[in-house]
Amino acid sequence: MSHLHYYVTGNTAEGLVNHLDTNLTGIDKVIVLRHPSAKLKTAVFRGIMDRYANYNLEVLQSSFGNDYLDGIIIRNQSLAFIDESIAEANSTTIDLSDTFPASATARPNVDDLMQQAYDSFAEGLRIHDGLEEVFINQMDFNRANSFADDFIADLLKNVPKKQREPRRYHRLFGTNTADGVVNVVPHLIENIKHVYYIKGRAGTGKSVLMKKIANACLDYGFDIELYYCSFDPNSVDMVLVRDLDFCIFDSTDPHEFFPKRDGEEIIDMYEKFVAPGTDEAYATQINDLNKRYKACMKKGIQYLKEAGSYQNRWEDDYMKNITNDAITKLVQSL
Repeated sequence: MSHLHYYVTGNTAEGLVNHLDTNLTGIDKVIVLRHPSAKLKTAVFRGIMDRYANYNLEVLQSSFGNDYLDGIIIRNQSLAFIDESIAEANSTTIDLSDTFPASATARPNVDDLMQQAYDSFAEGLRIHDGLEEVFINQMDFNRANSFADDFIADLLKNVPKKQREPRRYHRLFGTNTADGVVNVVPHLIENIKHVYYIKGRAGTGKSVLMKKIANACLDYGFDIELYYCSFDPNSVDMVLVRDLDFCIFDSTDPHEFFPKRDGEEIIDMYEKFVAPGTDEAYATQINDLNKRYKACMKKGIQYLKEAGSYQNRWEDDYMKNITNDAITKLVQSL
């Protein structure tokens, strides 16, 4: 069966964001796993994936790194298994410490380093706002608005409205982690027929266009997947509408891709709506702002790597005494 991978948490300029709640819409039973070890919970999640291998699963990747998971959703069974660290307090909780004893570990180094990462990202966003201003001042918003209207009209042409309350799933397609900047964009778009790659610069209306498209699809009764930016969590980086076999996303650094198949197109917001010669006229200012903002991002990622190193040392020390057989036995009891 096919599994859908995405993130519901992200390390952003506003700290850790959590979009779990919208993804549990319609899920009747939520089982929360409690334990100090994130790697133990991840091992249990992977065991659950094996147990439910014949179902379509939604695999919640972790913002902490590639070695971790935040949970598993089995939507057609109306069932979810979630890490306590991101879960609602009113869910059914299973304390894994009953089977795998462990004292809660203090994480002063990890928490302090995570906060320093968030502070670095926040400083980067303040600098990035200055970069956006350069291009905003050179934008033709009337043309951009007309383009958005025409694009939406073409997307929904001859498409009947659905008389239903649509669902809106808030997610991320990647984030800043201890393993660097990661994303699952190729996985998300691989089976989508109509994919639009948005190019452009900061402040050229990429997120605004996608928010308009998302709202129009909601008005037509379509469920949408809204993937937020892991740098500025108020910005949208992708809209995916499965019933329309449609996806549009921000295809710029650090998640830059190019069309490879029929049905995929580029929309270049800079070429379409920014005054010609802007890059050249403001080259010194743009290069300076880019350099400063990227330095903040690099610094923030380094803090995440250091936090991950502390966490992994504790995790690995704990997990060395845990056997696969013990985890399998626990999974079978859930």
